[in-house]
Amino acid sequence: MNIPQSSFPRIIIIGGGFGGISLARKLRKKEFQVVLLDKHNYHTFQPLLYQVSTGGLEPDSIAYPIRKVIHNYPNTYFRLAEVLQIDTENSCIKTDIGILKFDYLVVATGSKTNFFGNESLMANSMAMKSIPQSLNLRSLILENFEQALLTDDLHEREALMNFVIVGGGPTGVELAGALAEIKKGILPKDYPDLDTRRVQINLVQGSDRILPAMSEIASKKAEQFLESLGVNVWKNIRVNEYDGKLATTNTDTKFETETLIWAAGVQAVSIKGLDAKELLSRGNRLKVNEYHQVAGFEHIFALGDVAQMESEDYPNGHPMMAQPAMQQGENLGKNLIRLSEGKSFRPFRYFDKGSMATIGRNKAVADLPKFKFQGVFAWFVWMFVHLYFLIGFRNRVVVFINWVYNYIRFDREARLIIRPYKKQ
Repeated sequence: MNIPQSSFPRIIIIGGGFGGISLARKLRKKEFQVVLLDKHNYHTFQPLLYQVSTGGLEPDSIAYPIRKVIHNYPNTYFRLAEVLQIDTENSCIKTDIGILKFDYLVVATGSKTNFFGNESLMANSMAMKSIPQSLNLRSLILENFEQALLTDDLHEREALMNFVIVGGGPTGVELAGALAEIKKGILPKDYPDLDTRRVQINLVQGSDRILPAMSEIASKKAEQFLESLGVNVWKNIRVNEYDGKLATTNTDTKFETETLIWAAGVQAVSIKGLDAKELLSRGNRLKVNEYHQVAGFEHIFALGDVAQMESEDYPNGHPMMAQPAMQQGENLGKNLIRLSEGKSFRPFRYFDKGSMATIGRNKAVADLPKFKFQGVFAWFVWMFVHLYFLIGFRNRVVVFINWVYNYIRFDREARLIIRPYKKQ
């Protein structure tokens, strides 16, 4: 890998997500050699992936080069690599570009879509956890409308314009709202010779309310917002099978659709060598203590989605969201600095800054620690928070300008089929 030898302890960080970047920032200019590994050369701001999928933003506005993040950090190195195995006995990692020893290892690999072992859904539905997946979804959505124009089969046309989103969490709710706005404001102009009133957007949730992690008032208001946009909200329904044409559920309800988007769950990305059953908890998350140490190891840590840190307030671990990952990365950085100074670790305490979801133009819900509000003000707060946490001044400016333009013109300029997507 051509990482130089150093008298400083070597810390390898696997993953350039929110947790990994937060930790690297905290360790800058400290007496450590930091090696950051990721199979992509960019950090993805995942909360805005749905806007890439629906043509609201181009992917480069929510991605940021990892090398640009660390270019002013001395003794910090980035390598484009996929980690294949962790050798805990010899304190080294095996990657597709070579082997590297470590003094401390931090696993921050994040999460991926969880299909819960359902092979038909895995093979035929669309996921949205990465930029390539979002671009595939964008292409498929637009290709469906192009195909709907060409077919004389009314049954096929209905299926092409029927969208099913499985999962009523923030991702599903925000995607449903974005598609509803496309149906209302863009499709009639782009496809005047197509009866776009026939477009159906279905949000399917397995429990009795959408946004189950938020307050009941937020869930109720979000559902009202979606219904006002024409979204069909289905509750207490679980999709069991999908063959690419027909989705069957645990009830008599069936959906004939060419596009089923799976947003119903995530699981941690595990790595060989740390995948023993005794190390893993629900969703393949690594069991860690309050100091982020993986069970049974003092020099191996885990952050973010991949870490299961159970406490009295969070018996199932912290939410698999950006805020816990960033706070954990900062706390671990402080602890490693304390360790180098001969001091003891301090336990992690998560500060819940609240949760938000946007449903569309002037419509959002927000649950903050002391306040709960919905509507236009929540929408402005949602925009401000997301702009603030984007990495890079250029990205913030581009996203802000796009949002202002889209708001004034009621348009989404990035509805481009850059690379056609064909379902298998």
